[in-house]
Amino acid sequence: MIRNDALDRLPVRHAVPELLAALAERGAAVLSAPPGTGKTTLVPLALAGLIGDGPARRVLVAEPRRMAVRAAARRMAWLLGEEVGGTVGFSVRGERRTGAATRVEVVTTGILLQRLQRDPELAGVDVVLLDECHERHLDADTAMAFLVDVRATLRPELKLIAASATSDAEAWAELLTVLEGGGPAPIVWSKGEGHGYAVRFAAPPAGIRPAHGTWVDPGLLRHVASTVRLALERHQGDVLCFLPGTGEIARTAGLLDGVDAEVLQLHGRAPAAVQDAVLRGAGPDGRRRVVLSTSVAESSLTVPGVRIVVDSGLAREPRTDHARGLGSLATVPVSTAAAAQRAGRSGREAAGVVYRCWAEAEDGSRARFPSPEIRIADLADFALRAACWGDPTAEGLALLDAPPAGAMAAARAVLGSIGAVDGDGRATERGVRMSRLGLHPRLGRALLDGAPEVGARRAAEVVALLSEEPPRDYGDDLVAAWRAARRGTDGYGARWRAEARRLERSAGEVVGGGAAVGEREGDDAVAGLVTALAFPERVARAREQGGYLMVSGSGARLAEGSRLGTGPWLAVAVADRTARDATARVRLAAVVDESMACRAAGHLRSTGEEVRWEDGDVVARSVDRLGAIELTVRPLGAGAEPALVREALLDGLRHEGLGLLRWRREAGELRERLAFLHRELGEPWPDVSEGTLIDRAGEWLEPELSRASRRADLGRIDAGEALRRLLPWASGEAVRLDELAPERIEVPSGSRIRVEYGGERPVLAVKLQEMFGLAETPRVAGVPVLVHLLSPAGRPAAVTADLASFWRDGYRAVRAELRGRYPKHPWPEDPSAAVPTRHTSARLRGER
Repeated sequence: MIRNDALDRLPVRHAVPELLAALAERGAAVLSAPPGTGKTTLVPLALAGLIGDGPARRVLVAEPRRMAVRAAARRMAWLLGEEVGGTVGFSVRGERRTGAATRVEVVTTGILLQRLQRDPELAGVDVVLLDECHERHLDADTAMAFLVDVRATLRPELKLIAASATSDAEAWAELLTVLEGGGPAPIVWSKGEGHGYAVRFAAPPAGIRPAHGTWVDPGLLRHVASTVRLALERHQGDVLCFLPGTGEIARTAGLLDGVDAEVLQLHGRAPAAVQDAVLRGAGPDGRRRVVLSTSVAESSLTVPGVRIVVDSGLAREPRTDHARGLGSLATVPVSTAAAAQRAGRSGREAAGVVYRCWAEAEDGSRARFPSPEIRIADLADFALRAACWGDPTAEGLALLDAPPAGAMAAARAVLGSIGAVDGDGRATERGVRMSRLGLHPRLGRALLDGAPEVGARRAAEVVALLSEEPPRDYGDDLVAAWRAARRGTDGYGARWRAEARRLERSAGEVVGGGAAVGEREGDDAVAGLVTALAFPERVARAREQGGYLMVSGSGARLAEGSRLGTGPWLAVAVADRTARDATARVRLAAVVDESMACRAAGHLRSTGEEVRWEDGDVVARSVDRLGAIELTVRPLGAGAEPALVREALLDGLRHEGLGLLRWRREAGELRERLAFLHRELGEPWPDVSEGTLIDRAGEWLEPELSRASRRADLGRIDAGEALRRLLPWASGEAVRLDELAPERIEVPSGSRIRVEYGGERPVLAVKLQEMFGLAETPRVAGVPVLVHLLSPAGRPAAVTADLASFWRDGYRAVRAELRGRYPKHPWPEDPSAAVPTRHTSARLRGER
């Protein structure tokens, strides 16, 4: 019996007629409805014609999380007075509850993607509602792009709804313009009629350090726990407390020990029974509850009895080091949109209150929306889906955000290395098989290649472990975790067994049940091989100085006391590295041997000559390497490839500079003269800066450079002789070098004084008396020199670039000072007309 009283209380019912009209006219629409209005439960029933007077349709509802799928299906079935599996059913990985009468099926976005790739037309489906689009999960973005393509090319009659709980509806409407061709898709707004909530800011005490990686200051968790206790004292109802991850949930639960309430932990890995218990509400004893949850409870779920929300203000986002194939999680401030979603949980059944564990002044500085996963995640799975869809670059897909070029290039490189795509990025037959396994391509490769080696059953069991990381209390030894999962009775063990059975069936279809020889391998060998096949870049060898070096080039370390530390080689399944860490932390790994490592990562093995500049000289050797790991090394000596030696020498010049050459004084002075001419006159006088000289090494350091084989040979190259090769001989200008930038200038006394060209302008340092009688400042290449006038003892007396002005205005003061110090020297009143001299007055008279 349909529960009309409950349906009538859902605010979205007022928007249903407008939504149905928009679909009838345009075939697509955006539904914007605040949390708790019923968009996830009432709308699909109305679309299917199960309530109201609309036509009977088959509706597919896609949710981002398995927990939300089950909850939505259960709620809709309850509203119809039925059990799940009848008119309303659901499908998640490893579990399906539908029947011939099913009109509304709730699925994860991952399941929707698999169906689209097997059957792009979605035969038998009339309407697809993609829920919680605002969360910007990669699967949801991809599914929307594929659905837009399907409507545009295959099934224009397929109805499509993008449902969002936040104010980014316009962006989705613009995206659906591709379908309509006549402007954005219509937006149907549903105003919330919830009970509202009050916001209170509970700023943490001073001294709380910002989160980084997966580390959260324990002081913040203590503050969150205190806020929960305070809220329980001041208000009625249950508490829903948002924390970034399962570790913080467990620690906060410990801090709430003794509180007068039942403390429950809700997250994606919680056993289904625990999830169901939370979503059913309080037990018959009516005891209050504190539900500690990750972001899984932000949307699509109603936790009965909640009147209070305590928000830690933190969320977890994935991060990927595409160059090294390492993933990590970053703890970030929750976005404004997500904070609103969290707060809305408090006012769904009655007036509520939300405590935000941050200062009110910080509220406006938060990002508006969560980071789109397509910008920050590993894109290998997305790239394979796009390739199988027929658009390897994804440039033709209707996406709100284009995938970053670097991340796509890294993803296509991974897919190429495992044979999933060809050289043009198109999906191979093998790649299509991988995409249909419901696994990341790396794990698909491990299953397809591992099953013939070790048997379908055991390959599937290890891949199932890798597809959902075991609980941390299973330890970092993959084999030990495997055995714990086999005998485990917890929620993880049940999920693992179901997934292993599913994968075994898939592997058996491909390889015919597995090779008999595989069954004779021990668990350690099986786990090591399958893991290495999945993550060849993470195969690691022990270093002499401690720790491990991965094939990717990253360093890795084990937890202190780990049993894995005795193995010389590891296949690392899970590792992460924060921005502050020099090495990755190994979370889960298996021991392998060298032959197994080389077999799994064979596409990364190379043998060849390596000649490079290292530790101040040329090092030439023949190396057999597995990525960054050197397997064998043999010195080459004089047999190295000359071109490689030459490049190594150039690299040495780049790193250590031209000082490696032999620079006599004349060479340095020539370089300074040429730099001056290039600066003042330009071409054809050469640029002799460090970078340019290295770039033009073939013009001025040959043939000596090609004959050199080590550092000492560079030190024998005469830089001055080599520099002369750059003079403009072809134009004839080279012969004017001494004219335009002479080494010395003859002054009135007859002395030839050296010109210094190393500064901003040429400098002539000469005794003042030797310049008597000269009215104009000497010039080189048309540039007045800077004259440093010296005392008879060679000490600076004056500096001028205008000798005539100095004689007229500055000489008198200098004359008075020098005349007292050096009375035996001539100091005429009119220096411009005096006789220049290098001597004293007495000697000058004698000469006369």
